[in-house]
Amino acid sequence: MALTRRLFSAGLLGGVLVGCGFHPRQPDSYGFGVILIPANPSPLLTELRRLLAADRRIEVLQDLRQFERADLRFELLQETREKIVIGRNTAGGVREFQLRLRVRFRVRDRSGIERVPETELLQQRDISFSESAVLSKEVEEELLYRNMQSDVVQQIVWRLARLRPAGA
Repeated sequence: MALTRRLFSAGLLGGVLVGCGFHPRQPDSYGFGVILIPANPSPLLTELRRLLAADRRIEVLQDLRQFERADLRFELLQETREKIVIGRNTAGGVREFQLRLRVRFRVRDRSGIERVPETELLQQRDISFSESAVLSKEVEEELLYRNMQSDVVQQIVWRLARLRPAGA
């Protein structure tokens, strides 16, 4: 009897979820199969290449001579890290910084048409500063930059996933 109730409850819950429009998250499908992300020592581009290459349906090229094979070309126009003082203590020493990661990019197809026009993404985080904990604050700063970089890469991938094949 208890097993019957459980099965009935599970079936009812499944029916309610399907009826309300719930669908498990599906992997992104891309409107391209080959993308060129030119070789560059940028950690952001390395993470972007790695994330896209993890999808077996995408081939990621780095050699500019293979441009004719690529459906799209990713162009990193600017990647800037900034560290700005936003707070001082009564003695004039730094109390707080704002870290910024600014990235500008565009995506073109092989015929040169912009599929993602020049776009600027900005991530910023505030970090407190203490002269007595300089080393730990440097580690925290690097972790925050890595976190911002991952956020930017996710935003780029989201934009790429929204592209449809040319002419579609």
